[in-house]
Amino acid sequence: MPNHAFQKLSALAIIVPLLLLACFFCSAAASDADAFTETLAPALKQHCVKCHGANDEIEGDVNLLAVRAEGLSQNTELVRGLIDVLDLEEMPPEDEPPLDPKLRRKLVSELKAILQAAVAEKKAFAHTPIRRMNRFQYNNAVIDLFDLKCIVFTLPERMVREHKGYFQPETGRMAEVVSVGSRPLGKSQLIEPRLAGVAAFPQDLRAEHGFDNRGDHLSLSPLLMEAFLALGQSITQSPDFVPHNVGIWQTFFAAPADDADLDAELRQRLKPFLSRAFRRPVGDDVLDRYVRFTLRQLTAGVEWTDAMKSIAAATISSPTFLYLYDRSGDSTTAQAVDDLELASRLSFFLWGSIPDAELLELAAAGQLKQPETLDAQVARMLKDRKLKRFCDSFPAQWLQLERIISSVPNPQKYPEFYFAKYRDSMHMMIEPLLLFETVLIENHPITQLIDSDFTYRSVLLEDAYGELRSESSDIQKRGGGVTVLEFRRVPVSDRRSGGVITNAAVMTMTSGPDRTQPITRGAWIATAIFNNPPDPPPADVPPLGEKPPAGEEHLTLRERLSLHRERSDCKGCHEQIDPLGFALENYDPVGRWRSQYENGRSVDVAGTLFRKHAFKDVVEFKDAVLAEKDRFTRALAGHLLSFGLARELSAPDQIALDQIAAATADDGYKIQTLIKEVIRSEPFQSKTNPKAE
Repeated sequence: MPNHAFQKLSALAIIVPLLLLACFFCSAAASDADAFTETLAPALKQHCVKCHGANDEIEGDVNLLAVRAEGLSQNTELVRGLIDVLDLEEMPPEDEPPLDPKLRRKLVSELKAILQAAVAEKKAFAHTPIRRMNRFQYNNAVIDLFDLKCIVFTLPERMVREHKGYFQPETGRMAEVVSVGSRPLGKSQLIEPRLAGVAAFPQDLRAEHGFDNRGDHLSLSPLLMEAFLALGQSITQSPDFVPHNVGIWQTFFAAPADDADLDAELRQRLKPFLSRAFRRPVGDDVLDRYVRFTLRQLTAGVEWTDAMKSIAAATISSPTFLYLYDRSGDSTTAQAVDDLELASRLSFFLWGSIPDAELLELAAAGQLKQPETLDAQVARMLKDRKLKRFCDSFPAQWLQLERIISSVPNPQKYPEFYFAKYRDSMHMMIEPLLLFETVLIENHPITQLIDSDFTYRSVLLEDAYGELRSESSDIQKRGGGVTVLEFRRVPVSDRRSGGVITNAAVMTMTSGPDRTQPITRGAWIATAIFNNPPDPPPADVPPLGEKPPAGEEHLTLRERLSLHRERSDCKGCHEQIDPLGFALENYDPVGRWRSQYENGRSVDVAGTLFRKHAFKDVVEFKDAVLAEKDRFTRALAGHLLSFGLARELSAPDQIALDQIAAATADDGYKIQTLIKEVIRSEPFQSKTNPKAE
């Protein structure tokens, strides 16, 4: 089960000294020949050639002796991969002689210099393909365009339902007690004010290790285009599309005075409407086309309101409304986005919707990209209640919390997980999301996401934690609602709790019906926390059974899984993710604390993070992660940047991630600083979209 970086580079990464030779020839910081003779040649002999060049059978099908300096700077993805496996200390393998730490640091530094020089020579970021809005964005955009007082259609993917208006980012403070609902509560949570007769189009698929806004996953088939045409009509023809539900009714849909100049009236109403819908000022040709269409309807006897509904339906079915894209340029390298493109990037990143009037006005005036103006707008957007949409999309996808929906612990072994027809998971899933919202609204350091000193718990969730319930809790029995749930902010003094890693939701969703799954947990940490997802295991590797086979009942789970490490194609990956997963073995399949397995054997969680931070319990594991908080900061920056750009990151983006992480660290790792630095970054404000020849 090789890691995504060294599956392609498993052999190449071991040739560090040979690649260093290439670095020396192409780096301005090259050492003299004595440095190679004294340092690199012995390392090359010790670490590389015996497996990758000296024998007829070359491991990984890579002849390391064939690597040449002139080709290294031309392959930025290779350089990026080498930096990853070296910086994460994934290579050389554990059974090979280790690299000297100074040599490793030197290698990473030289490789980063090569990457930076290569990117600077030909500045080009990955292109985000033209894409349609996903249905979450479409719902928000239609609400904002018409200023609806209800939603368009219900979105089951919204995992937390806000009740009683607890989300108020303008205050800079999260309420001590919040009222929420959650998706697993069923139909009761889907009963909310919405437009009758409007059906949502199918839920958008998430990219692997990514988000549901990725451009390469949001195509628009002819069948779906027809569905959007019908959807637009169903929205404006809904019996709930009436004055008290539509904020722009009087200024757009209401009939003008009898003596009004219809052409002038239409232009006055349509120009700002279309500009808002299409995210840029509309030209006269576009405006003329819409005006002529509406005048023909009015001339044919259609009532004003009906004609305007028709034109509104056509607008929200237009590709110009549905599609998100950057305008093409004349250069094959990166160019700065224009102000209007930046406005859309900002609004879809933080609000999941079209820009508001203030953003568009600043962009149209060419003022949005001015640093002071941009900072002020980001600060405004972070205090707007539409920020809830960011909280409804990014954190749940980043943490992969949708997986808890299908978690079904064995009712015979874990009967306390079930009550009536519900599961504890409906409460569990809310805790990490409320933690994220609080960290964001109150602008805490992102280290609180790893090891928080507070959390939010319901009555039922406190009881579900058992030994790990908060000290302030005096709960003696199970309880909790099944419609509106009350969560209370409680301090965390026991560091076995707190943060997103050790919460019951993650522990449950990374377990099977009967046992924990350390490999799944380790892969989750590698993906969510360190943004270094492993590749799937080889197809011919059988899964470990939920229950031990005859003769293995006395073994611990670690001992059973050690058999999987005997395969050479599994070994490397397990070396990386096993310590991460086993660090959480004290949490059973429903997140309760345990010290022993059912067979009486003690749980062993000891391990080493990145081969340098030894730990013997989960608190020391958290300390190890916090010791790598700069790596976590960079990883979270990568998740945010990928979400904001709606694409997978590539080698040229890595330089920006280093800069974002450094600036965030300088300001105490505050989460709003991290978001602002993502927005200020060159990839966020650039595009590579040359005109087709």
